[in-house]
Amino acid sequence: MKKKIIIGSRKSELAITQTKWVINQLKKLGLPYEYEIKEIVTKGDKILNVTLSKVGGKGLFVKEIEQALLDGSIDFAVHSMKDMPAEMPTGLMLAAVPEREDPRDCIISKNNLTIDALPKGARVGTSSLRRASQLLAYRSDLQIESIRGNINTRLKKLHDDHLDAIVLAAAGIKRVGWDDKISQYLDVDVCIPAVGQGALGIQVRENDQETIDLLSKINHPPTKTVVTAERAFLHRLEGGCQVPIGAYASLDGEDIYLVGIVASADGKQVVKAEGTVKKEDAEKLGISVAEQCIANGADQILSYLKGE
Repeated sequence: MKKKIIIGSRKSELAITQTKWVINQLKKLGLPYEYEIKEIVTKGDKILNVTLSKVGGKGLFVKEIEQALLDGSIDFAVHSMKDMPAEMPTGLMLAAVPEREDPRDCIISKNNLTIDALPKGARVGTSSLRRASQLLAYRSDLQIESIRGNINTRLKKLHDDHLDAIVLAAAGIKRVGWDDKISQYLDVDVCIPAVGQGALGIQVRENDQETIDLLSKINHPPTKTVVTAERAFLHRLEGGCQVPIGAYASLDGEDIYLVGIVASADGKQVVKAEGTVKKEDAEKLGISVAEQCIANGADQILSYLKGE
């Protein structure tokens, strides 16, 4: 008799695609389990007419799923890592971080234009303060328009709302097989990604050793290491997905490099820091780079954004 494992996921096409990908990785192990997806609607999915920064609170796309885990109605959850707050509820843990997809942001534009080729005053759609602030820091003439919704909705708004371009995570576009729509991948020098962008976080109850053991088989240690550094940066800054914080870590042999950014919503204040250490000190690196940012005024930007 196979044991059935119930997996919690958001209902969007991208979330289900990601969850099915995880299930396929597990099926390849040939173990005696059946898998069922339970679709869960989160607060962030319900409120689509307000920008994320105005909805407030952390974990807009994960809280309801985490509650289902705590209640025992699901066995594990598949999240986009960039949606996960730096702090996890008591009793839950990250059991696995599979290999990362492309962490960069990308532009999808009319006439396939790059960010440099967009006309003066171009209207660019994004729901992310992090993207908006960095785009404005790079090109202050751009008109940023807030757009929410799934990938299909945002692509439709590109045309229906007469936008010149939209900015999205490249990983999501690639996972649904729409690479051909991408006009340009934004270099990290232009737009530092969200913490954990392109990676999946598989969350489980701390006391469910059987499921932890199963999920450990699809963990990708290099990805977990770089994500650990990025999340330590976020945790030290006490940030959520609705504030303009970005971080990107990469491995070079035994060394790990991290660059982090905190920016004002208008892109006029940008605090950036970086560092390199041995990869076993990934968490310390995240904290160190965050503290460099704080020393250079990041805490003032964040306090202002939080209305403190």
